Amino acid sequence: MRTFSALLAITLATPAFAGEAVTELPDLVVTATRVPTSARDIPAGVTVIDRSTMEDRGFNTLTEALADVPGLRVSAAGGTGGQTSVFLRGGNSNHVLVLRDGMPINDPSDPSDAFNFGVDTLSDVERIEVIRGPMAALYGSGAMSGVINLISRRGTEAGPHVSIDLSGGYPAQVRGAVSATGTEGRIDYALTIASQSQRGFDSNPQRMTSYTGTPQGFRDRIATLNLGFTPVDGTRFSVFLRGRAALFGFNTLGTPTYDTANSSGTTDSLLGRIGVTSALFGGLLDTSLFLGRQQEDRHYVEPNAAADPNQNATNDRYHARRNDLQWNNTLHMDRFIGGPAVSASSLTFGYQRLEDSITVRTNDSFGGFPYMNSVRAAMVTDAAHAGLQATLWDRLTLTGQIRQDWVADQAPFTWRLGGVVDFPELATKVKAAYGTSFRAPSLFDRFGIDSYGYVGNPALKPETAQGWEVGFTTTLPARGMPDFLTAGTTWFNQQVRNLIVTVFTPAYTATNIGAAHMRGLETEVALHPASWLRLRLSHTYTEAENRDTGSQLLRRPPHSGSVSATITPLPGLRIMPDLTYTGSFRDALYDNGGAFLGSGTAQHGLIANLSAAYDITSKIQLYTTGRNLFSSRFEPVNGYQTPGTSIVMGVRMTLD
Repeated sequence: MRTFSALLAITLATPAFAGEAVTELPDLVVTATRVPTSARDIPAGVTVIDRSTMEDRGFNTLTEALADVPGLRVSAAGGTGGQTSVFLRGGNSNHVLVLRDGMPINDPSDPSDAFNFGVDTLSDVERIEVIRGPMAALYGSGAMSGVINLISRRGTEAGPHVSIDLSGGYPAQVRGAVSATGTEGRIDYALTIASQSQRGFDSNPQRMTSYTGTPQGFRDRIATLNLGFTPVDGTRFSVFLRGRAALFGFNTLGTPTYDTANSSGTTDSLLGRIGVTSALFGGLLDTSLFLGRQQEDRHYVEPNAAADPNQNATNDRYHARRNDLQWNNTLHMDRFIGGPAVSASSLTFGYQRLEDSITVRTNDSFGGFPYMNSVRAAMVTDAAHAGLQATLWDRLTLTGQIRQDWVADQAPFTWRLGGVVDFPELATKVKAAYGTSFRAPSLFDRFGIDSYGYVGNPALKPETAQGWEVGFTTTLPARGMPDFLTAGTTWFNQQVRNLIVTVFTPAYTATNIGAAHMRGLETEVALHPASWLRLRLSHTYTEAENRDTGSQLLRRPPHSGSVSATITPLPGLRIMPDLTYTGSFRDALYDNGGAFLGSGTAQHGLIANLSAAYDITSKIQLYTTGRNLFSSRFEPVNGYQTPGTSIVMGVRMTLD
């Protein structure tokens, strides 16, 4: 398969930026450089999933939307609500920084400071921007493999505009969402209220003796308000409020195998942000100031069941609080530097302060033996950043960023430099980038304590990395289609050092002794052979190696890919089949009785989905989505099976 990817790129002689063939990208992307930039002029792998794509393809959760992104592996331990990790270009899950409108929202109470991708739904999300590659020079700690920015809905047109989305289906699920957006004079607004409930599936593999068919359900409630006031042209004051409450079941295993049906988790999230953006000095300087507050509260409960031979019980609580202050600026230097040699030049600079605090209390029992850990700690991060972007001779777009952080008694400095060269004679663009990144140790790494003797290490250093990527893109016209073929490849390579690893001697603690090497090839082809047909194929080859042992890192398949199509047989009707392939990968294996076998090769999987939408009128749309149509029993995490076949039918209505 690796040879296939290389041959495909060479034969076509038209390599593409990773992500550009996946979706029809909007004209401008903000996350990659902090400056609104054409996606094709960004020296990084970019994938954008817009609102219309989410709706047409029936994406209800964040994990569904990310499943086909090149270079990205979704590793879900169960259905919606289950613990879900994302591995981007072979990096660890805590090497992916998740943003909400530019504010970092990774959970500091998580032992590794990672984000759980299994809970979030998309009713209030307008766009998802996925940027692959080291991005710490823009966003700081955690942005080692890339950044995922969830951009919220916002009122942009004179309104009100009310959209209603109602659906239900098998097995026993119902969803409802109402959004009101618009502008009224100097005020813009977007209000979303959503609720859903689903019966779910038993996440235990049917091969295991512990399989009972008892489903792990999921319910959530979301309310989001994005309110703006523009007293004068160019200046906007904003208030953003978001609340989410989710309840879900989860599987518990043991040896001998036993799975109680009474295990449940709750996660409550509150996010508030106020800010002001302004264009000063006749548009010479764009400046913004934001203050945000995030609260995450999680609770997991497994009562001690009399029939459980393992005598397992769980009562875990995680509380996280984050304050985020950002001051960001863009100086448009076109006013000072002009002429044919230099155009579209911008200087960015700013300051950020993060204040994190956590309280964690776990009280568990395994086989009658208690396990407890606790953390009560806080951490402050200060950072200054700057960047420069310019287009030279209308052919070369250069971007560079630097950032100085002060965190955990350390002062990591990161930088990134990239460029895109346009060869219009060949309808080809070439990109290259190099950058450094880091991840600060989590609060549990530094201050955690458990009843088995673990003691955190306050002297830990940040994990560090440096990486490069090189890619090409070409779009060829044919048969009257200007974008008949878009195809290409991105090569990436990243080295990680000072990985934080738990050791048992001379003390049970964490230390900086790990190293890893990730490299690979992202290849994509998009075809538009007729006005009624679009095809997309992608393949990612990844080598993710533990440099200390030489072994493959867990849950990073060397081969993955997808095939999808958009078929428009009639005006207003869209049919969208999708196949997602995950190759075999190294994982921690469990036998059919639930006994741990050690590390080994987990089996590959193929998931088939199908969506269809029909516009009855410009304001009424009927849709249906079927997921895992052939009831694949693929285990994305060994011991947890992909949810079974589900079918949803619904209607969307717009009221003006």
